[in-house]
Formats: sequence, structure tokens, C-alpha cells
Amino acid sequence: MPVSSVDRRAGFIEEYPFASHFLDLDGLRYHYLEEGPPSPLIRAGGPLLFVHGNPTWSFAWRNLIRGLSDARRCVAVDHIGCGLSDKPQNYAYTLAQHVNNLVRLIEALDLHNITLVGHDWGGCIGMGAAVRLPHRFRRFVLMNTAAFPSTRIPLRIAMCRIPVLGPLGVRGLNLFSRAALWMAVSDRRQVSTAARRGYLAPYNSWANRIAVLRFVEDIPLRPSHPSYPTLTNIEQGLTQFVDHPMLIVWGMRDWCFTPAFLDEWVRRFPRAEVQRLGQASHYVFEDEPDAVLAHVRRFLHRHDR
Repeated sequence: MPVSSVDRRAGFIEEYPFASHFLDLDGLRYHYLEEGPPSPLIRAGGPLLFVHGNPTWSFAWRNLIRGLSDARRCVAVDHIGCGLSDKPQNYAYTLAQHVNNLVRLIEALDLHNITLVGHDWGGCIGMGAAVRLPHRFRRFVLMNTAAFPSTRIPLRIAMCRIPVLGPLGVRGLNLFSRAALWMAVSDRRQVSTAARRGYLAPYNSWANRIAVLRFVEDIPLRPSHPSYPTLTNIEQGLTQFVDHPMLIVWGMRDWCFTPAFLDEWVRRFPRAEVQRLGQASHYVFEDEPDAVLAHVRRFLHRHDR
């Protein structure tokens, strides 16, 4: 039986006041948010599809959703194993599976003219869905992510892949999620107590941290890795979007997705608008929430026409 996250928001309800929705994926509950004006007549542009990475969940997008949903339809997912989605213990927590799940949500909600907003694994998973359904995607907003092979992996993440030691630290002691709250931001004092509770709430037990570990294990560094063919297929499909509007917002102090990854995005998408935030780290939306919102809002407004 799957282990489900109980929708308990004590201590952070004001940070995350959104209504929950669920898509049934073969008996598993796939959680998502859907915020925005009730009438399509007053919605600007197409839907914004927010796709998170590891070890976050849709909570990471709360400031952007609050700032944009007055005039735009905002859809934010929780990958299976994350956030308020179910957390099965025997499941294919692979890149291909996460892409398949996102594709099913897009088709179930019949989303068109999508603006993808992706961070960390969410950029790769989101671009994977775009490669599968290119006619449904219009624009891209990417933050500290990759969708192409790389052999770069920080030692602190590589250690989480060590047998026995990795599961003990990630699932037993919750070190990955807890460490992210100070390693992935420039100044941990900026992250409020409520925000900390929100980030950690879904990952409150060994069972509920299953996907956090599986994401780390699924990083495809070599061609022999099972997810490597999926990643290379996504990479090969990127070129079809070279003329699509793209905004890249990058925390330049990120030790994981370093500026070298940004350089690779710029090489592949030379027409992309790039906003380098010099004082922001990996959780760029926590370090510079107002700046990120302003950049995204201006980008969307420019390309609404």
C-alpha cells in the first residue's frame, strides 16, 4: 500500500493557502495546485506549469503563484513521492516515470500554450514533457537546472549515493532535506520558520523520504545508468525550442548547478533572456523572491502579445 502525505499544514498554512487537487495515476494520488481567475476571459496568456526539483515540492513556488495567479492560470505539481502526492515504497522513481506522470497531467487538464517554469529536476522533467508534447508548449522559464548530460556532481551529493550510508543519511536522518535549507540558500536566516516547516513537512519519516533518495540515485552520470537514454533523448529534443521565448533566472552562488550549467544553456539557446542574480544560490526563489517574480512577470508580459 502506498504511504500518503497527510495534508497537514499546521505552522505554514499562511505560506501555502492553496486548495489541493489530485489526479489518479493508476491508484496513486498525484497532487497539484490550480490557482487563477475563475473566468478564462480575464486570464492572460496560457497556463503556467510549475515543476519542482529535489528535495522540494510545490511549496517552493508559493511566492510566484501568489504574485501571478491574479491574472494567470497557475498549475503546480508534486511528483509522486514528493509533497502531498502519494509515496509508494515500490515504484519506478525514474526520470522517465516522472515525465510520463507530468504528460498525463497535461493531457488530463488539456493544457495548451504552456509556459513551463522549472527548477532543478523540474527543468529536466518539464523539458521531457515538452519534448513529448511540443505542440502544447509556448514559453520556458528555467532556474538552476539542466536537461542534458553532465559528469559534474558535488561531493556532498555523491556521498548520498553511497550504499548504506546514503539511505541512512537521506532517509534515516533527513540530512538531504534539512541541509538544503541552509546549503541551497545564500543566507539561511532569510528562510522563515514557517517556510522551513513547509519544506520539511512532507518528508517526516523514513517512508516519506523515499523519493528524496531515489532522485539522488537517479542522477544519470554515465551511459550505463538506466536513466541516461531518457536524458539524452530529452537533450536531443531541445533544439526544436531554440526559437521559443525563454527566460533563464540563475542564482550565481549555486554550488550544485553552477554557472557552468548556465553557460551550457546559453550556448544551446543564444536568444534566451538571462537574468543572473549574483547573491542568490540554488533556491533562487527563496534568496530573491521579489526579483524572480519581477523578471518572470516582465517576461510573460512581453511575450503575451
